[in-house]
Amino acid sequence: MLKHNCTSVFAPYILQYIDFKRSVGYKFQCTDYFYLFDRFAVENEIQSAELTRDICDIWAEKRPNESPVTRYKRISAVRSLSRFMNALGISSYVPRLPGNCRSTFTPHIYSHDEIGKFFTECDKLTITPGTYTAPLYPALFRLLYGTGMRLGEAIALRCKDVNLDDGIITLRGTKNGEDRLVPISASLCGILRDYASSYAEPTPASYFFTQRNRKQLIHANVYTAFRSLLLKCGIPYRGRENGPRIHDFRHTFSVHTLAKMSENGLDLYYSLPILSKYLGHKSLEATDQYVRLTEEMFPDLLKKTNDVCAYIFPEVDEYEA
Repeated sequence: MLKHNCTSVFAPYILQYIDFKRSVGYKFQCTDYFYLFDRFAVENEIQSAELTRDICDIWAEKRPNESPVTRYKRISAVRSLSRFMNALGISSYVPRLPGNCRSTFTPHIYSHDEIGKFFTECDKLTITPGTYTAPLYPALFRLLYGTGMRLGEAIALRCKDVNLDDGIITLRGTKNGEDRLVPISASLCGILRDYASSYAEPTPASYFFTQRNRKQLIHANVYTAFRSLLLKCGIPYRGRENGPRIHDFRHTFSVHTLAKMSENGLDLYYSLPILSKYLGHKSLEATDQYVRLTEEMFPDLLKKTNDVCAYIFPEVDEYEA
């Protein structure tokens, strides 16, 4: 359901559309734009559940200080709703999406030197009231960097999901609504084994990463530790929208993995689909959004990627909601 109650004449169709998307397997957790449109309809005293061109044109007007990507997503939400209403037999105008909507966000790709400094500081951590043992964050952050796993996926792990004998982690109910297997290296297995041995007799259903009270680790705990570690190892934090962020470990894993594949002489035509599957993406285009290669860091790799896989990763200027 929506975080807020919908009260406009479009409310039944908004709720029906969200239920439909979820029924076919989408988590569809970001519903804010639909709530904003519902409020827009109420404020403009729209009495008829008819999406006209005039309504869509007013909705599509750029707002003060609104980024192109936010405007694009806002219009895309109503476009999706309109197409859904048309499918129900309710004639609705389908707004056009604005062009030239390129994201200005650039993820922080940690250098190998920064990664070394970060984990050096991790290994200096001691037991604190908010965490269970000192090895917690060194193990968690190494897992994120070593697998490209999302933070939410990592802290949702149960002990039964972490098979350190075979070096396989099972991720359940991921972002795409599917389970997936993540093979891990022998060195990472050793680190996770050392962490797991630091607390006594966990049950299979226990969370693998826990607070001192054995409850699931929460995002706030991790972000606090992360920001503190950035400060200690001298990596500048440029603000909420600029990072570095914990999620940038995922970007860095992707870039460093491709660099390693290239150094080992692997053909990127075959390597990229493997990386895409490992990351849990349903398409190569999704992997392209994570693998932001910069010419300054990997000029040779970037050229090889462009030469070999130019048609695999096309220019993408638009972002679907």
